[in-house]
Amino acid sequence: MKGRRTRTKRSRSGSPGLPPTPQAGILAVGTGAHVYLEVDRTAGARALDLVHAVAGLREARTTTAGVNLVVGFRPGMWRRLLPGGIPREVVGFDRALRGPDGYTMPATQHDAVLWLSGMSQDVVFDEARAALRALGSVASVSTETVGWTYRRDRDLTGFVDGTENPTLVEAPAVALVPARQAGAGGSVLLLQKWRHLAARWESLSVAAQERVIGRTKADSVELEPKPSDSHAGRTDQDVFGKIFRRNVAYGTVTDHGTIFVGFCASQRPLRAMLESMLGLRGGPRDALTRFARPLTGAFYFVPSLDALQRFAPQSEGAEGGSG
Repeated sequence: MKGRRTRTKRSRSGSPGLPPTPQAGILAVGTGAHVYLEVDRTAGARALDLVHAVAGLREARTTTAGVNLVVGFRPGMWRRLLPGGIPREVVGFDRALRGPDGYTMPATQHDAVLWLSGMSQDVVFDEARAALRALGSVASVSTETVGWTYRRDRDLTGFVDGTENPTLVEAPAVALVPARQAGAGGSVLLLQKWRHLAARWESLSVAAQERVIGRTKADSVELEPKPSDSHAGRTDQDVFGKIFRRNVAYGTVTDHGTIFVGFCASQRPLRAMLESMLGLRGGPRDALTRFARPLTGAFYFVPSLDALQRFAPQSEGAEGGSG
């Protein structure tokens, strides 16, 4: 972005009756290679500088080289730059959540997140490097995590992950802010990195693991009755509301876990599930928290393409996003 003058654009797709266009990568399931880059502004860079740079990325508006890019921003920062462009209740993960017994979910909020996904890690790698070069001197990477799918739809506990996930037909109504509401076409993202305590987990029998999860391991059938402290019981979407999950595995043979990637039209279900897992809404703490440890926690608002386009550079060549 060096030496380039940028101005905020008006959306070119604000025709009456046309809903805002969401970022395509939210719903682009089936990708096996992922990278999550959480970034913060560098010294002297303004919030507007960062948003201009991110909005100028070609990948933020199109699918490039078979790679999807989803970008989100610290809720308070986005609200200051675009008042009325985000649901009123959405706030950052600015304070750790602590349960009655002292178990804590850390707050590691950053200014923005770039999530790149595709079919092969080499292409995702190249596009991620290009995106970071385009951000130039306005942002630096604070957290980087490489993700990958495990046995198609299972996490590293061996259980199916996302059994209650809505279908792709249902997902837009769950994940996206409805038309004519603040932040329409956008989504609230909860991003957490959970390290599995593998040796502890693997010491359990299959029957004991099933009581922790609340489902059978082989075919993901819900236990009847569900144990009150089971993960399925503490995060029951019929109680707290539906969310759209895009979780993947991360890590090495000796240090690994799950990247929780949860999208919702509202922050309330996401927040309520975290509080329930901690035992803050009555009942016991989620049994799964005895076998996994949260390392990060952040909320981001993922704006619609129309809202993002308002901040895209107008100068020639800006579409590539580099300066």
